[in-house]
Amino acid sequence: MRTIIKGSGRFLPPRKISNHDLSRWMETSDQWIRQRTGIEERYWVTQEGRTGSSDLGLEASRLALEKAGWTPGDLDLIIFATLSPDYFFPGSGCLLQAKLGLNSIPALDIRQQCTGFLYGLATADAYIRSGLATRILLVGAEVHSTGLDVSTRGRDVAVIFGDGAAAVCLEGESTTEQVGVLAVSLHADGSMAESLMTEAPASCCNPRIDEQMLRQGRHYPRMDGRNIFKLAVRRLPEVAGEVLAKAGLEARDVDLFIPHQANLRINQAFEKAMGLDSQKVFNNIQKYGNTTAASIPLALDEALEEGLIGPGAIVMFLGLGSGLTWGAVLYRFQP
Repeated sequence: MRTIIKGSGRFLPPRKISNHDLSRWMETSDQWIRQRTGIEERYWVTQEGRTGSSDLGLEASRLALEKAGWTPGDLDLIIFATLSPDYFFPGSGCLLQAKLGLNSIPALDIRQQCTGFLYGLATADAYIRSGLATRILLVGAEVHSTGLDVSTRGRDVAVIFGDGAAAVCLEGESTTEQVGVLAVSLHADGSMAESLMTEAPASCCNPRIDEQMLRQGRHYPRMDGRNIFKLAVRRLPEVAGEVLAKAGLEARDVDLFIPHQANLRINQAFEKAMGLDSQKVFNNIQKYGNTTAASIPLALDEALEEGLIGPGAIVMFLGLGSGLTWGAVLYRFQP
């Protein structure tokens, strides 16, 4: 069985936040943000009402299902990747399942942050190859904005992240053609966990959060940006080489690279290290910021819409993020 993408969809909340907007809330500037990240704007949920990751995921899922020609009842499994679940528990996958009108199929949440789509796609491929599922909905969705320190203290992180969701419908097909997921390479290094994390609330603390934690801002994400940058620039070319070797391919065989959209400078460094033409590396962080688990599928859906991926195209998805986790997946579209 081969794992085939049958449809994709993306959804962004309506509130567009420019770098100039951020400069009104903290000591920063459009030039400062662009130079360091390449980001020009991002989308955040509205401040009114209650919008969770499952709500954004629902809209993206509806679009992906429509493109696939499926109904929710056709699904065997939902895999939901997010670092910003609606609640501490239960998982957003179960919430999405109910919003799709379902009440029985399994729903699996994964917490791989920026590599959520990579780990999710690998998991879906394993389910399909083993015969445990035939039609899977893989969703990446994030609501970062409600958990950011939108002040000068938190600007290094707050300027990076955006809200959004994207989904793909995956189906197992029996074929001898070398299509679908061709190869996977995944890694993790938990010793680097504190380089990018949100500490509280935490079950290792008693209580899980208190006034001192709040005053210290330990409930906001923190990042060692310099270290993450150095690791990404080293690890991404490595893992790209690994997955190419597994598939028996070379970089020139890949039609489009879709990296995680964490920082435009990281992706440009990857491009240079691999000796790639800039047209072969897709970037849209300028418009959306870092949407973590939604980043790669959002870019995939946009690249498909722009006609950048044709029949038989080979695409590499890759990224590095909190955990630390990193990886790459090679995929070939049907001719």
